[in-house]
Amino acid sequence: MLDRIKRLGAETIVYGIMTVTGRFLTFLLVPFYTNILEPGEYGIVAYLFSLIAFLTIFFSYGMESAYFKYASSRETGTAEQNFSTPFFSLLISSVVFSSVLTLFSDNLSYMAGFGETGGRIIIMAAWILCFDTIALVPFAALRLQHRPGMFTTIKLINIIINVVLNVVFLAVLGLGVEGVFLAGLIASGATVIILMPVSWKSLGLVFSFELWKQLLKFGIPYVPAGVAAIALQVIDRPILRMLTDDATVGIYQANYRLGIVIMLMVTTFDYAYRPFFLNNARQPDAKELYARIATYFYAIMVFTWIVVTVFIHDIVRIQVGGGYLIHPDYWGGLSIIPVVMLAYIFTGWVTLLMPGIFIEKKTQYLPLVTGAAAVSNIVTNFLLIPLFGIMGAALATLVSYFINAVGMYRVSQKFYPITYEAKRLLNVSLVFVICGGAAYYLLFFSEAEIGAVSKLIIIVSFPILLLMSGFMRKDEIHSIKNMTGRLKKWRD
Repeated sequence: MLDRIKRLGAETIVYGIMTVTGRFLTFLLVPFYTNILEPGEYGIVAYLFSLIAFLTIFFSYGMESAYFKYASSRETGTAEQNFSTPFFSLLISSVVFSSVLTLFSDNLSYMAGFGETGGRIIIMAAWILCFDTIALVPFAALRLQHRPGMFTTIKLINIIINVVLNVVFLAVLGLGVEGVFLAGLIASGATVIILMPVSWKSLGLVFSFELWKQLLKFGIPYVPAGVAAIALQVIDRPILRMLTDDATVGIYQANYRLGIVIMLMVTTFDYAYRPFFLNNARQPDAKELYARIATYFYAIMVFTWIVVTVFIHDIVRIQVGGGYLIHPDYWGGLSIIPVVMLAYIFTGWVTLLMPGIFIEKKTQYLPLVTGAAAVSNIVTNFLLIPLFGIMGAALATLVSYFINAVGMYRVSQKFYPITYEAKRLLNVSLVFVICGGAAYYLLFFSEAEIGAVSKLIIIVSFPILLLMSGFMRKDEIHSIKNMTGRLKKWRD
């Protein structure tokens, strides 16, 4: 079992190194935007990207997840058909959808309150959606083929192009908000071109209608579920804009993005975990394996939360190009960052609970679970934003992510029950409450300034208390000793 977990860890590290590098480059756009764009302009960018996120669900209509399921099990059709059928389906539909958005771009711009210039932005956004959708199946194929290096390299190239063009279009040419979307359009188009050799190897002039019907049956439930999932992630921006103004949305977005560390971990883990649990589904100890992985990943997530929270005030004050990492105009929202990161920990649990949904083909329950969480998000945003401002939006996100995780747990356990390591998970949670609670209180409620020594004590306390609680198993201790012994021999 530990060998398979090590393989998952190795692939996660490969995905992680490149993904973290890429997301770091993307993250550099946050200080760049906060120093180039006014909060109101950045609020418009955040609002438009939240709308793009919603449309992505309709453009993809669950075909990526359906490809994973049927290409891995090969229940219907040949390998060529399992690639070509979803690829051509997405290619044709995305071109049609983007053409319709282009045709009505001016009308949509006025409806959104952007005026004449907004029409060009909507056209660029439409074709970003088209190119990103066309790339879905080729990217999924790389993951299923255990080619994390190729996958992450192409993703990284996309991000580098996007970041460089953002700098050119905004800082040099002064294109403002339009420059943000023009950079995204060129980067997405370039990605499709780079992926062509990957697509060509698997592509054939074949289309199986029988397979397509099964793909749709599996994937369509992801549309309402996906809409609900995106609502969990971005519905707070439109509601916040409705109840406040673009500047408030800009401050919220800048600080929300600083929760990127946990989000990166979950995204990176999901890249490796989804093909991993599908490939190990038929193993006799599969459920025990998934339970062990859940314990490890949860402990890593909460420890990361503590480290980032402890140093968040230091992070935003990092000097970048003569200014701060985040402009002081945005510092008023720093207290939401730990709340957002905690919400992402529950997103990590949703990823950990996915094996049962996929293996037992129970995707029809996803809209119900995620929809309930999305409704709670909308309601709590309207209730809490008037009372607490951007903190209300962050708390609404946390509540809804928790509801989503609980609902996913109930469905997964009903059809694919897994005996999770309850005692070890409780140990992690109790130590997290002690160390994490101390960190949040001292940093955001205490008037005394927290020094480096105090911060280090909080961080070191987590692994020490966890070990004192009896967290480690005998086989894990034995494995660590063997690894340590091999490292010593290698050094000698």
